[in-house]
Amino acid sequence: MGKYFGTDGFRGTANENLTADHAFKVGRFLGWYYGELNRRSGKNEPARIVIGKDTRRSSYMFEYSLVGGLTASGADAYLLHVTTTPSVAYVTRVDAFDCGIMISASHNPYYDNGIKLINKQGEKMEDSVIDLIEAYLDGKLNAFGQDWAELPYAHGAEIGRTVDYVSGRNRYIGYLISLGMYSFRGMKIGLDCANGASWNIAKAVFDALGAETHVINAEPDGTNINNNAGSTHIEVLQKYVVDNGLDAGFAYDGDADRCLCVDEKGGLISGDHILYIYGRYMKEKGKLVNNTVVATIMSNFGLFKAFDELGIDYAKTAVGDKYVYEYMKEHDCVIGGEQSGHIIFSKYASTGDGILTSLKIMQVIMSKEKKLSELAAPFVEYPQVLVNVRVKSKPEAQNDPEVQKAVKEVSDALGTTGRILVRESGTEPVIRVMVEAEDKEICQKYVDHVVNIIKKNGHAS
Repeated sequence: MGKYFGTDGFRGTANENLTADHAFKVGRFLGWYYGELNRRSGKNEPARIVIGKDTRRSSYMFEYSLVGGLTASGADAYLLHVTTTPSVAYVTRVDAFDCGIMISASHNPYYDNGIKLINKQGEKMEDSVIDLIEAYLDGKLNAFGQDWAELPYAHGAEIGRTVDYVSGRNRYIGYLISLGMYSFRGMKIGLDCANGASWNIAKAVFDALGAETHVINAEPDGTNINNNAGSTHIEVLQKYVVDNGLDAGFAYDGDADRCLCVDEKGGLISGDHILYIYGRYMKEKGKLVNNTVVATIMSNFGLFKAFDELGIDYAKTAVGDKYVYEYMKEHDCVIGGEQSGHIIFSKYASTGDGILTSLKIMQVIMSKEKKLSELAAPFVEYPQVLVNVRVKSKPEAQNDPEVQKAVKEVSDALGTTGRILVRESGTEPVIRVMVEAEDKEICQKYVDHVVNIIKKNGHAS
């Protein structure tokens, strides 16, 4: 992680540690850099960069700031308006843009925001480009063999333009509909759109495929994104599914690159369940390439035990869909993801896609003619307790000798019956303490032990 960009873009509280000026400068750099690449390769044309945003009030401010920077550097900015992160990745790739930008802080509260950068392959931006952006923000840019105290402005007819590109978002909706292998007619499906980017996309897809679609939290006002809604508050959809007798429910986060599910009984279907259900389905179909599902170190013990019983191999990456995708790409794997609901289907998308995930789970339900609770039943989760501690300094808290000693004591006590993970969040000033064991009381006891030492030593903010 760099000074400004973490594992999921440049994220912060709007106009505090992520300002409109930051966005303008990011736009200035991207417009200049990709235009310069075109010029040096002999293409006499401006950079083409596509932008999407979620429903936060500050997203408009950042959109206009980015557009100002891009066009000032001579790039053409194409606006998808309110849309999902995976749709930006899709449009960037299929419409041959130089890069894509998504304005979103994902599952964070409305007062946070972020700038996610996507390369021309529809993947997360290369670290080499991120490093150049950070150098430019700090006034230390060296690129193309020279130092740049400031970037040149475009003049006259070379100033960039802004293009309404809502047609790109509509094509993405059509693409999702085309992936529906079965009619959903007769199925009653609940969607929780988190008052976020999926609010005007998800229902259109499910309606087109014939479902009786029930939607909640699809009335964004700029300040209610993720507010007691979506995948971070799954209990809302759980109650809604049971109260309305629905067959299944799907909850997205603010930018809809995550999906968690709810079965017909109101049970939570986590990202680990999704990996199990779809991995087993692909294995049965003979389409699980390399016989491998990619998970992270945060995935539940029960998932790996279930895969062992099915004869399915698995890989464990660092936490972050970026690392999952990198492993999948390198080893030609077809499915991978995180417990949080970031699921990647590499045949269809280059990033996590919540709506696509819900369609693939529906595919298994319709193909197997089973209820979602039945599909998930063989996977038995180990109890797990995760506590997020907001801290003043993540490295100082993580490297505190007393904290490290406490973690080792817990690890030794658990032995082979469980595990402890203490790691830094890539997107927030948070240390995550997680314990997994055969009994939830044991998990809670050991989590509390470590968290109390973090707080006692003055690291909590």
